[in-house]
Amino acid sequence: MRAPGPPAGGRARRERTDLLTFVVGTGLVAVAVLVVVLAAGGGAPQPVPAGLPDSGPVTGWGLPVARVVADLAGIATVGLLLAAAVLVPSPAARLVIAAGRGTQVAVRCAAVWAAAVVVELVLTLSDILGVPPAQALDASALRSFVAQVPQGRALVAQLVLVLVVAGLARVTLTIGNALAGTVLALLAMTPPALTGHSASTGSHDLAVASLLVHVVAVSAWVGGLAGLAWVGFHTGSGRPARRTDVLCHAVPRFSVLAGWCYVAVAVSGVVNAGVRLGGWAPLVTSSYGVLVLAKAAALGVLGGFGWWHRRRTVTGLRDASTGAAGLFVRVAAVELVVMSATVALAVGLSRTPTPVPETLDVSPATDLLGFPMPPAPSLLRLLAGWVPDGFALTFLALAALLYGVGLRSLRRRRERWPTGRVVAWYAGVVVVAWATVGGLGVYSHVLFSAHLAAHLVLGAVAPVGLVLGAPVALAARTLPGPRVPDEPGLRDLLRETRGSRWGRLARQPVVVLLLVATSLFGVYLTALFPALMRNHLGHVAMEAVFLGVGCLLLRLLLEPSAPRSSRRSPAALVVVPVAAAALLLVFCLTVAGRDGVLARGYFEALHRPYARDLVADQHLGALLAGVVGAVAGVLVAGVLVVRRFTRGPW
Repeated sequence: MRAPGPPAGGRARRERTDLLTFVVGTGLVAVAVLVVVLAAGGGAPQPVPAGLPDSGPVTGWGLPVARVVADLAGIATVGLLLAAAVLVPSPAARLVIAAGRGTQVAVRCAAVWAAAVVVELVLTLSDILGVPPAQALDASALRSFVAQVPQGRALVAQLVLVLVVAGLARVTLTIGNALAGTVLALLAMTPPALTGHSASTGSHDLAVASLLVHVVAVSAWVGGLAGLAWVGFHTGSGRPARRTDVLCHAVPRFSVLAGWCYVAVAVSGVVNAGVRLGGWAPLVTSSYGVLVLAKAAALGVLGGFGWWHRRRTVTGLRDASTGAAGLFVRVAAVELVVMSATVALAVGLSRTPTPVPETLDVSPATDLLGFPMPPAPSLLRLLAGWVPDGFALTFLALAALLYGVGLRSLRRRRERWPTGRVVAWYAGVVVVAWATVGGLGVYSHVLFSAHLAAHLVLGAVAPVGLVLGAPVALAARTLPGPRVPDEPGLRDLLRETRGSRWGRLARQPVVVLLLVATSLFGVYLTALFPALMRNHLGHVAMEAVFLGVGCLLLRLLLEPSAPRSSRRSPAALVVVPVAAAALLLVFCLTVAGRDGVLARGYFEALHRPYARDLVADQHLGALLAGVVGAVAGVLVAGVLVVRRFTRGPW
């Protein structure tokens, strides 16, 4: 007869004690690494000559510590919500007990996160003003800081998002709410990336985009592992069979996610380090470069952990091997310690002076554009030029890779996919590349004519290929289905999204035409346009809007995989393109008839040495927009004719 185990209450107290011990120990390791990095890299507080402002050691050491605490708490929040939403199987779209308790722990992590952000806000103001923290608590100084200084605005935005995440996690009982909380938590990790080294160096657009990718990928990777480790630890005490049952479904899915995140972290890290280092020599001749090498070594160690997991624990869990779940939790705990130390190293790196000065002696044009003023446009430069826009490059890489992964999945199952759709998709990707990072994209920042032409290419030409590529149909055939009975798989979630109220609304011609009108008249003919032009993120937002609205419009006419019930009548196939063409014609005539210059302040600040007549360039833009619209119309008509008289894939 087996002796009885410890009482449930005693086991719970032991679990809490063990977990608290691990969390405190991991935090102490992270702080120790941070102190070493700050001391070695020159980011530690330095003696200040008499008479100069000095914020003191509390700010000097407390600010990076607060950042580490905020990052680790944020990563834990992301991971617990991600585990509940995506990784742990939950039948009937309602969270299982372990995942539901994880969301409640996420509330506490979010509270720690919010408190750390508040401390960081006060200490950042203390650091900027050069006064002790107590003096930085002045109400008027705080108001000015959060209203006028980029770091203040970023921290307040982060704090608001964290509080929203905490409130949502508190009432989360379904997968949908957990997924929304995960997205918001990932978004809350990004505001600090918009300020600091990346936002103040040369090529800041590429640096900021690569850092955003880096932060999101690290948060999903490290947080996902932390969330699974918590679930495994929580369900393992006295219930090894239950732990194995949960992790055997969750860990393989996380392994795929971690692989993608690892690649994203490595590539974005290399790009960001390259921008900050400015060359190969500083990699070994500067403290910053040595710390970058140390971070790369840590990434290599974590890659080794991932490789080991794939060979041992993932395989063991798939085979329901005895002890595989416990082994995963123990190894994941060691891995999380290394990851936390790496996060601390990254925070210390952000406080370390870079070889490339943060404040560069640049022209006003370079400051506005993020790159030097290009020479006068020519046919060759418009066709073959390029600009390293990190946001566009990220989109293009994902569009090409994810579609390729879907094709590979079909090929493994020996299922066919029309070649015409593949050609159409990648042709659309190439057109997007030309209008964003190619020659047309280069001059879209400099000339209104090129700007308008690029956005019309994104809104009317590129969507033809992207829609004909049928990415939604490909995803519906290749996304994984349920792992356990009654679980809503990713394929089911896609189907439900398409059939939801918002999905049906996005297929209504009147709604889409209203979006077309808003993207043209509401953006260009209001004060919104000059405000967006002065900010690279605003330019990216305009590109995203035109591409998204264009895809919605072209999907009404060309979507090859649309269900029969949602296909348009012949009359609608005539009315929709005619109405869109009429809107574009009215817009072009309005722009061409204006004597005033749109976003005059922005274009005058560039002081470009060519095309100095801003009104003439604006009139040229209206003409080019009409030409691009006509080209798109010919493409759409050609596809409809081919579809009418053939039985091709479209």
